[in-house]
Amino acid sequence: MQLNRHIVLAERPSGMVEKTTTRLEERPVPEPGPGEALVAVRYLSIDPTIRTWMDDAPGYLPPIGLGETVRGAGVGEVVASNSDRYAPGDLVVGLTGWQDYVVADEGLASMQVIPPGIDPTMALSVLGVTGMTAYFGMIDVGRVAEGDTVVVSGAAGATGSVAGQIARIKGAATVVGIAGSPEKCAWIVEELGFDAAVNYKTDDVAATLRSSCSKGIDLYYDNVGGPILEACLGQLAMRGRVVLCGAISVYNDKVRPPGPRNIFNLIIKRGRMEGFLVLDYLDRFLEAQIEMVGWLAEGRVKHAEHVVDGLEHAPDALNLLFTGGNTGKVIVKL
Repeated sequence: MQLNRHIVLAERPSGMVEKTTTRLEERPVPEPGPGEALVAVRYLSIDPTIRTWMDDAPGYLPPIGLGETVRGAGVGEVVASNSDRYAPGDLVVGLTGWQDYVVADEGLASMQVIPPGIDPTMALSVLGVTGMTAYFGMIDVGRVAEGDTVVVSGAAGATGSVAGQIARIKGAATVVGIAGSPEKCAWIVEELGFDAAVNYKTDDVAATLRSSCSKGIDLYYDNVGGPILEACLGQLAMRGRVVLCGAISVYNDKVRPPGPRNIFNLIIKRGRMEGFLVLDYLDRFLEAQIEMVGWLAEGRVKHAEHVVDGLEHAPDALNLLFTGGNTGKVIVKL
């Protein structure tokens, strides 16, 4: 009998995901019912938010329960179908969880069919949730404008790398990325077109930003929180904007640190700081994806995927996001 491997949450992590945090279980492959399809998972999207779902804490989605399959998005291939929406051989994207097989339906567990010719890894990266997060965060929330000085943290990651390129496309005068290695800093400048890069592990971030952004930061796209958020708030220009996309620097902390100590600078600079969830823009994904496809075809947006082989290595792939071991989007190939 064919079995369905699942990675389930065995215990709440305290810090990084450890060997005891998850366990691999085998269960029978599910049978699709009326209006359903059986999907063989091919790729998993590894995102920082998965780590927050492992905590027993309130959020925009409930925590993953102990013994439940780890929640996450993925791409799969329809292998059997009792639904007019899905045909065998279709590639689909949606919430798959960390497992070999999942059932898609026409309701809450529905999945989107990927158009022919679209690379399935791109459906999880630049054309997926991370690319859409960059798009709507930079354009709708950040309101990037021609002539802006823009700073992006996590700039070599899946979202930050695309956000910085969108800022350039929309006419930003200066785009500065903050990353964690010389190689990543070189990549965002030489390959992606950022004007400058800050290595937060070796540079004095505040001092380097004062030099690179001499007139202040008009728009800061924050993926990390913590001390880097404070440094950028301290360099905010008059009526500067801060987009709160993520706070990956504190997701593993046992006790979350207090908020930025210099948040009062928003008052002095008449600034604005706003958080957002890309789920708020689901009904506009198609328009953004169409524009993104055009930028990709023109070579104006570049992307990278860091692919890890094997379902059993998904926990290690998640840790890469917190150790800085990746460039671009982390994906697990089953």
